[in-house]
Amino acid sequence: MKIRKAVFPVAGLGTRVLPATKAMPKEMLTIVDKPLIQYVYDEAREAGIEHFVFVTGRNKAVIEDHFDRMFELDTTLAARGNKKAEQDVLAENQPPAGATSFTRQQAPLGLGHAVWCARDIVGNEPFAVVLPDELVLNTPGCLKQMIEAASKLGEKSNLIAVEPVPEELTHQYGICGVGKRTGKIFEVDGMVEKPAKGTAPSNLSITGRYILQPEIFKILETQERGAGGEIQLTDAMIALAKSQSFYGVEFEGERHDCGSKAGFLRANIAFGLKRPELRDGLIAEMKKYLKG
Repeated sequence: MKIRKAVFPVAGLGTRVLPATKAMPKEMLTIVDKPLIQYVYDEAREAGIEHFVFVTGRNKAVIEDHFDRMFELDTTLAARGNKKAEQDVLAENQPPAGATSFTRQQAPLGLGHAVWCARDIVGNEPFAVVLPDELVLNTPGCLKQMIEAASKLGEKSNLIAVEPVPEELTHQYGICGVGKRTGKIFEVDGMVEKPAKGTAPSNLSITGRYILQPEIFKILETQERGAGGEIQLTDAMIALAKSQSFYGVEFEGERHDCGSKAGFLRANIAFGLKRPELRDGLIAEMKKYLKG
């Protein structure tokens, strides 16, 4: 099962991190020195994705600008002989092969609707969905682990990345049931969005990485609105699971929910500590504040 295309839903309003996102897309908030969207773009590129599909909304044009060449910046860096910065900027904008596409979600109707907006670009082939506000700190990245898992399964298989959460918090997540297991991969035995306390089929939550078959688009086309009055991707996956197999992949790595303020701060610390040139200085600064 060849996965060539990845869909990045980036039309969300970022209400959990207001007022920072009033005029700036949450996907452009920086973790250390790169915006969120760059991290997930790099993750997809590492996984072999060839076509990057961004589903944008109003006030999101800066995302498209980020992945474009900027003549003035390139010329200035070259003139100053700043080779390191020049290489960093070029690396951000140069996928190894393929293309980058942008389409717009006209109204904030949920994740399922955002994925549906990419239907004409994706076409009739399996594809990945990558949520930009969820980062996974690991090498190889989460999506590469999923694509490697997909290569061991049938052509009409769907995959979701999952991670364990505390039992008392399962009501806050989409949760999947666990069927036959082989290592880190298992058959998904049902999915439920935010189950009532004490009713969750497991403690494995559905996270922001998916590999889906194109038949999901037909379901999303007529999908009724679910939780929050939005078209929920989980509802469509539950419907698709009646005719196709779903597998959960327990990925290796540390997930960071950067759509929340606490998660955003935690991600900056975690990713900063992984940078050799920043680690010692960051630890020293943190110790100053921890003394109080």
